[in-house]
Amino acid sequence: MTEKDFIRPADWPEENGTIDLNIHDLPHRSSSTEWWYINGHFTGENDQEYSIFASFFRKLIHIDESTKLPEYGHSILWAIIDVENEKYYSNSLVDKKAPEIGIKRLKKGELLKDKFLRKAAIEMLEKNAVPYPDRLFEGEVSVDLDQLSLKFDTNTFHKTEDGTYKLQCIDLEHQVSFSLEFTPQKPVIKNGRDGVVHGVSSDTMYYYFIPRNAAKGTIEIENSTIDIVGSAWYDHEFGRPNPTEDDGITSVKMDTAWNWVSGQLDNGCEFTAATLLNLEDRTIGDSGLLVIDGNGKRIQVDDFSLEPAEEVWTSMRTFCDYPLKWFLKAPEIGLDLTVRASFAMQEFSTLISKQAFWEGRINVEGQLFHKPVKGVGFQELNGYNTLDTLEDFFKVVSRETIASVKHILPRNPDEKALNTLITNADSNRFSMGVDAAVYTKSVIDPIRSVIDRGGKSWRSYAALACCDVVGGDPQKARHWLSLPELMHVGSLIVDDVQDQSAVRRGGPACHELYGSPLAINAGSACYFISQICVYSDHNIADSDKLKIYEYYFEALRAGHSGQALDIYGLDYLMEDVIEDNSGHILEESVLAIHKLKCAAPCYYLARIGSVIGGGSDQQSTALAAFFEALGIAFQIIDDTLNIAGFQNNLKTKAEDITAGKITYPIAKAMHRLNKTDRIRLWQILQCKTEDPAMLKEAVDLLIQVDALKLCEQEAHDIMDEGWRGLDPHVRDSMVKLNLRAFSWFVLERHY
Repeated sequence: MTEKDFIRPADWPEENGTIDLNIHDLPHRSSSTEWWYINGHFTGENDQEYSIFASFFRKLIHIDESTKLPEYGHSILWAIIDVENEKYYSNSLVDKKAPEIGIKRLKKGELLKDKFLRKAAIEMLEKNAVPYPDRLFEGEVSVDLDQLSLKFDTNTFHKTEDGTYKLQCIDLEHQVSFSLEFTPQKPVIKNGRDGVVHGVSSDTMYYYFIPRNAAKGTIEIENSTIDIVGSAWYDHEFGRPNPTEDDGITSVKMDTAWNWVSGQLDNGCEFTAATLLNLEDRTIGDSGLLVIDGNGKRIQVDDFSLEPAEEVWTSMRTFCDYPLKWFLKAPEIGLDLTVRASFAMQEFSTLISKQAFWEGRINVEGQLFHKPVKGVGFQELNGYNTLDTLEDFFKVVSRETIASVKHILPRNPDEKALNTLITNADSNRFSMGVDAAVYTKSVIDPIRSVIDRGGKSWRSYAALACCDVVGGDPQKARHWLSLPELMHVGSLIVDDVQDQSAVRRGGPACHELYGSPLAINAGSACYFISQICVYSDHNIADSDKLKIYEYYFEALRAGHSGQALDIYGLDYLMEDVIEDNSGHILEESVLAIHKLKCAAPCYYLARIGSVIGGGSDQQSTALAAFFEALGIAFQIIDDTLNIAGFQNNLKTKAEDITAGKITYPIAKAMHRLNKTDRIRLWQILQCKTEDPAMLKEAVDLLIQVDALKLCEQEAHDIMDEGWRGLDPHVRDSMVKLNLRAFSWFVLERHY
């Protein structure tokens, strides 16, 4: 809908008319989307700074065909921000019908683009659950149409007869709440063009705000009640996003991103600026800057810029990148402000807004009207989750894993870093006389030559996800991304020497660049450098560090045992397998190697992540079993894809058969082929041939007894059993949804 086509609804303020808050604070019958938003900044009786925000949403979801009456869905987002302690207490409550609505939207291709994430979300919603931190309303929701009185479960917003606004939000589960009352100190201000804001697609909204209100109340955090006093910002937005109806559910395309900022300055002025962006074609929608001077005069500026600096923060929960510093400029009014986040960790995780957005307290400093000013405000960054697929997600995980390793293994280590890598950060007893440049060339460069190319990094994510899914803080565990990567890359470097593999992660193998002696040493060093992750984490108790050490070294012992068995090979079993069809022994032996080389490290990394996150013994055991299943399934599918790729005429050349390797599909087939065919398959393997005709003959023998299908089915069964064991032990959440999606991604991936 264009600005020219827009027809103003009857219950909107008249064009160029005044806003009557007694009327327009109320819900609007014409609107299919409406919200009431409040933020504020306060000083507590303890002389500490706090901020809050709350958004009450009302959205049309259904129009009854017989009665023609509308039905609305409701949700609320709110947060308390403890500035000094850098704590962000967020809450997201959604309508009891959210699972039903979500399923229909997901099946229509909305909300999530990745097919595995979408499938996992539907599975979760079908249990009538929403992914935490979203939670369903437990109590009732009421919206009074004749006065401003909203009650969303334990959260209320209403206006008294004397014009005082009262807001109360209570989170019983986490024991945080706030109660405020505020009264306007400035007149109501229209946003946009006479209050009308045209979006980038079909949404046209009416938008007004009161930029400064005297506010007071209380905040409760973990049984501590604090009196607060400060200033609040209130705005109300309602409109007609031109909904379409399908199967009784009204849907609005979530195709808009926006950067919004507001601030209250120490010279008595306020400002708000916003830019809207269409995510599909990158076109710009309505953008605007308003300044309200000390007398309440509205100054609209069309020529302005709101640009981010290079300072970016990455969430370890969603792996979204958010700029933390912005420059707001409007030369014609002498405005040049630097907007900076008070602290980074103010991401709000919710499936309502494509899994997450950033909304938090900012500090503002610069000039207005060519005079120095400073103040505080709020900023909302929405639409920064561009990770539409699991492949996109793991690219960012890989990037952050590399960054974590770089922190431990810098190319140019200073004295403290060198001491840390050699023995101890606080002592140069054994690093004295060591040339840092030579150490870099002989230890750091060989390791980084592989790590810096990037990998899937799912093992690193496994540890972080296990910390998160049991209730831990993944941001504090960021440096733990290094440990699984160093463990894994250490094994890859040594494996490549043992197998004489020339290529690793798209480049020359480490020994091809540095020679076998340095490569072997560098690979072994990886195992011990990982210890830095353990002893440098001061948030973990010594008893838990002991558990982590035990798990880590058990994983290494298991992995090296599996590597030894893999190198030795299973040829010694083949005479008996061919003679008496004891292929089941071969299957068990291949699985044993897979368990030791891949499943055991996954098992122990899950336990390590659970310890970091403070999980219970039951959670740790269930997560470990799930990742053990994932590790086994991963290897079975890996074996199967190697052959399936040849079958499907892809680039792969069935390297495992060429190498004469006894993989799981071979073991499956040997248990089911007749003796003549067993002999022939073994002959081909012993030839280590690259002849396409012979390779095809071997693959045909496997297909003849459905070996590939049987392997795929077994991988699915193993993975499903692992999930059934985990499901009841961890809360339905966004990270749990990611884990479920990843289990399918592993099973259904292709070359």
